[in-house]
Amino acid sequence: MPQVKPMLARAVDGFDALPDVGLVFEPKWDGFRCVVFRDGDEVELGSRNERPLTRYFPDVVDALRVNLPPRCVLDGEIVVASEGMLDFDALQQRLHPAASRVERLASETPASFVAFDLLALGDRDLRDEPMLERRQALEAALAAVAVPVHLTPQTADREIAARWFTDFEGAGLDGLIAKPTNGTYVEDKRVQFKLKHQRSIDCVVAGFRMHKDGKGVGSLLLGLYDDVGGLHHLGVAASLSVKRRAELLALLEPLTEGALAEHPWGEWAASQGRDSGGMVGGGSRWNAQKDLSFRPVRVERVAEVSFATVTSGRFRGVARFERWRPDRDPASCRLDQLPDPAPLTLPQIWDAGSG
Repeated sequence: MPQVKPMLARAVDGFDALPDVGLVFEPKWDGFRCVVFRDGDEVELGSRNERPLTRYFPDVVDALRVNLPPRCVLDGEIVVASEGMLDFDALQQRLHPAASRVERLASETPASFVAFDLLALGDRDLRDEPMLERRQALEAALAAVAVPVHLTPQTADREIAARWFTDFEGAGLDGLIAKPTNGTYVEDKRVQFKLKHQRSIDCVVAGFRMHKDGKGVGSLLLGLYDDVGGLHHLGVAASLSVKRRAELLALLEPLTEGALAEHPWGEWAASQGRDSGGMVGGGSRWNAQKDLSFRPVRVERVAEVSFATVTSGRFRGVARFERWRPDRDPASCRLDQLPDPAPLTLPQIWDAGSG
């Protein structure tokens, strides 16, 4: 019965940081973690934070009724695909409070469920059984599944896993999960490993948001120039220490003077407090009370930041500020710095799972 807290993974720095033996590898999906509970016609979708996802994904619920055994509990991921790639932005749009909007989005941007663990089947509780035995039971239980339900690929071959790590990024995946073959299912514990792409890039700092305590910088707004001189918003760098927040405010506050005169995001800054259609200074559609206004600065400083993945021209998640780059001219920070992974479509990855 709900709730079950999903098993977690801790980050490691590359294959060399992993145990030499006793592991299998799976793609790391970029979606919403979901534990599925099915008992006959009753299907519940539980999230990592124990908030139900059921009402937001009626299309997934219908597909699971058709494809899953009558009584089971599975761990997996809800994803949305667009043009053969994962689309996390479209997935986020699915969490809408209006029932009519939920139904329309289920038709316009249907979701898929990727299964990667089996916790219970009928009266059998598999959580104390080794991962390889759970995988065998999962493969047998999902032998006849059809789109949009999928079985995640898995391999024990490190050379294949290394290729997946590189090739699967082109379809929007953000790394690998390494699982101990003899591991049991331990709820809410980081007993698996995750390998994610880690990169750094030099970005223009075009503004900042104040921290919620009002005493320093909460996040830096980052951009890169295109071929015609437009400054594209990439996302933010945050997770700053108290000391760093104060240091950044002292450095950047003088750059706010006269910043709007020729600022490339002047229209966005001017729209603060009004509906800005999702631009930089717009409000949060999830939390109307959350202040997303920003203070523009003169585009004079370049920061090196670390990040994992870029999707649709934006950082997937929050970047990390590393250091200032006084040796870089802001105009030299261009979009061609972004990674360009080899294209690979999700159907090719689905085929790896079914094979």
